[in-house]
Amino acid sequence: NIINVVESILFGAGRPLRISEIKVLLGSQSMDIDLANIKVALNEIEDRYISSSLELKEVASGYRLQIRNEYSDFLYPLWHDSSNKLSNALMETISIIAYKQPVTRGDIEEIRGVSASTQIMRSLLDRDWIKAVGYRDVPGRPVLYETTKTFLNDLNLKSINNLPALPEALQVEATLDQLEVG
Repeated sequence: NIINVVESILFGAGRPLRISEIKVLLGSQSMDIDLANIKVALNEIEDRYISSSLELKEVASGYRLQIRNEYSDFLYPLWHDSSNKLSNALMETISIIAYKQPVTRGDIEEIRGVSASTQIMRSLLDRDWIKAVGYRDVPGRPVLYETTKTFLNDLNLKSINNLPALPEALQVEATLDQLEVG
């Protein structure tokens, strides 16, 4: 049964898979299933989990089976590791990058009002939440940073456009920034 095979592939993968990757895995076992039928199987799997603690979720890198958010608190003791706790400074920094990308460290420092420490930037790079995407064409040619698919996957987002709206105070700040530029 194609549905059970696709379900087992997603369960065992441990990471999101694109439909094309699922097709390759099926093909490696002499199952020549077209992309449309794989999508049908994914829809069936999604329906299968509607009343379950698990769900099929499409994120930036593909599809994955995961625990629904409302049940994740029960697993907190298993996952909690104080070394993985995110500092306020790191949260502010990644938020700025996510909402304003591409940005330089200077942009981050201007918005935060304090230095964007090398340690914070290194932590975000090590988590693969940000990447360098180029250089701003100004003296010193500072590095431009953007978020990655890993960041989107870790936040259960399909695209950066799925980020929640900025709080009103930040929207006012963004409007002021636009007025200063214009």
